[in-house]
Amino acid sequence: MNRGVRVMLVLFVAIVLAGIATYAVYQGIQKIPVREVEVASDPVVVAAKALPVGALIGPTDVRLAAWPRKSPLTGAFAKADDVVGRGLLAAVLENEPISTAKLAPRESGAGLAPTIPLGMRAISVKVNEVVGVAGFLVPGAHVDVLATVDLKDDTTTRAVVSNLQVLAAGTRVDQEAAKDGKPIPTTVVTLLTTPEDAERVTLASSNGRLLLVLRNPLDIAPTTTPGVRLASLMGPPGQPPVEKEYKGRRMVVAAPVPPPPPPPPPPYTVETIRGAKRTTEEVKK
Repeated sequence: MNRGVRVMLVLFVAIVLAGIATYAVYQGIQKIPVREVEVASDPVVVAAKALPVGALIGPTDVRLAAWPRKSPLTGAFAKADDVVGRGLLAAVLENEPISTAKLAPRESGAGLAPTIPLGMRAISVKVNEVVGVAGFLVPGAHVDVLATVDLKDDTTTRAVVSNLQVLAAGTRVDQEAAKDGKPIPTTVVTLLTTPEDAERVTLASSNGRLLLVLRNPLDIAPTTTPGVRLASLMGPPGQPPVEKEYKGRRMVVAAPVPPPPPPPPPPYTVETIRGAKRTTEEVKK
């Protein structure tokens, strides 16, 4: 028997013995009895299924689940009767604990009304595909309200209210479409405003045309612009547009309207009185 054969035989025997030892250890571990450690827990009310915002919780919508006592939930409920009959201020997922922060006060009902914070108002604005930004005004979006009003001598457009939250698009108040990025075709959009802003929107809609401008929810700076008039938008006749830079972006806008020339100075006059006759003569330069 040469040296190569002996090496291969030794390797084969080693592999077989290793396999037998591994199998024996596995069988020994399987025969060890499983020890179950009981974890102290408390009952917590969780959602039995996914519930949208504004839903009125019924007896079949919730159930009790064990929750570790070492990690208590703030505002959780231990009895289902404490949450049944109350409206949801925020959507919950299946098996998600229901807390006081997500429930409307008892007897306040369900739907959109309990979700309006104290001191705020909800106002609905009629929209179409253009005003509603092609259906991308979904619940949770933020918009500016522009108003175009025909004045006596000119037409003016200005942002009358800025950074309003969309509460509902049509009859939908959930944000599932917002998460998916899908548009919601609708003819009515409900906005969350202060009482003062609600008056401004109502006045603007009664005397002009409204347009909603979609904005980034992280952009919370108020829109403070002087507005634009039709005369300044078009610019003087025959003058080409100019380029401007805004936040690193180049854009072409109409040339600014130059201010009107100053009125000519009043002429110099000399008043002469001769008896009962008074005359005024202009002094020419």
